Amino acid sequence: MGGTRKSRKTYLDGKPKRLWNTQLLLEELRLMGEYGLRNKRELWKARSVLKQIVRRARSLLSMRAEERAPLELPFKERLYKMGFIEDVNIPLDRVLSLDVRAVLDRRLQTIVYKRGLAKTPYHARQLIAHGHIAIEGRRVRSPGFLVPRDLEDKVSYAPGSSAAAGVQQAE
Repeated sequence: MGGTRKSRKTYLDGKPKRLWNTQLLLEELRLMGEYGLRNKRELWKARSVLKQIVRRARSLLSMRAEERAPLELPFKERLYKMGFIEDVNIPLDRVLSLDVRAVLDRRLQTIVYKRGLAKTPYHARQLIAHGHIAIEGRRVRSPGFLVPRDLEDKVSYAPGSSAAAGVQQAE
C-alpha cells in the first residue's frame, strides 16, 4: 500500500510481542506449511484482518441494544458474504471466537488447492502467480486475494491457460 515514497506495512500490529515464544513460532510454522504461505508477513496480514473484525465486534457488543440493532445485521451480512461466518443469525459473541484459519481459508491460494485445481498449496500459489487461475474469466495473480462467497464457485483455470490444456488432455 502507499506510493513508492511513502510505503507502509499492510499489517497493523500483527507482529508478535514476544519474538521468541516457542509455542507461537511452532504454530506459525505449522500454519505456513498447511496453507503454503511464502513468509510470516502473510500470516501477520491475515491476523490483522481478523483483529479488525474482532475489534468491530467488540465495539458493537459494548453498545446498548437499541444502538447496536441497526449496525449488527449489516456487519454480520458482510462477514457472511466474505465467508468468515456460516450463518447471519449467529450471535455476535461467536464472531469473537473466529480463528486466523477463517481468514486463511478464504485466500485464493487455499480455495484453488481445496477445489482440486492444484496438487499442493505451493502448486496453487505457482498457478496463481503465473496467471493460470481466473475468477469469472478474469486472471487474478494475487494468492492472498480474499475470495467472497459468491465468487468461490467461479474460480477456474484461465481461458487459454496451458495448465487448463494439460488438464483437458489428461482427461
